[in-house]
Amino acid sequence: MKIRVGQGYDVHRLEEGRAFWLGGIQIPSTFGPVGHSDADVVCHVLCDALLGAANMRNIGYHFSDKDPRWKGVDSKLLLAEVLRMVRGAGYEISNVDVTVVLQEPKLNPHIPAMKTCLAEVMAIPEEDISLKATTSEHIGFVGRGEGIAAHCVALIYR
Repeated sequence: MKIRVGQGYDVHRLEEGRAFWLGGIQIPSTFGPVGHSDADVVCHVLCDALLGAANMRNIGYHFSDKDPRWKGVDSKLLLAEVLRMVRGAGYEISNVDVTVVLQEPKLNPHIPAMKTCLAEVMAIPEEDISLKATTSEHIGFVGRGEGIAAHCVALIYR
């Protein structure tokens, strides 16, 4: 069995009046992330970690923010396409571990719904998805409420 690991990192600026999509669900908030797509950092870091593990470059390579086809797209569709590519190369997902860094709003109440949504999109059991939220203790762009960041590690096997 061939085992591979990949790592993903993503950040987005936050802005008033934007929808806040995260982990495939909409989070109640007066502000949200700005991006070419729906700016779902959880889906984006999952894409990058899975693509990296399969040695398939990154999300920007496959879904350029210069391409109008991806303007406003639901990031769950990007994740589903990445999974098609990774599985098409003969890999399966063992597990993923995501950490979201955000000062506000608090995400812990939304984690179960995000895991359910992601498990459905990824066609893996919820127990194979670790999703955690933390703050940056009011330090840096996240701490000042200017943005959101996320990190992910993915383990795949053939």
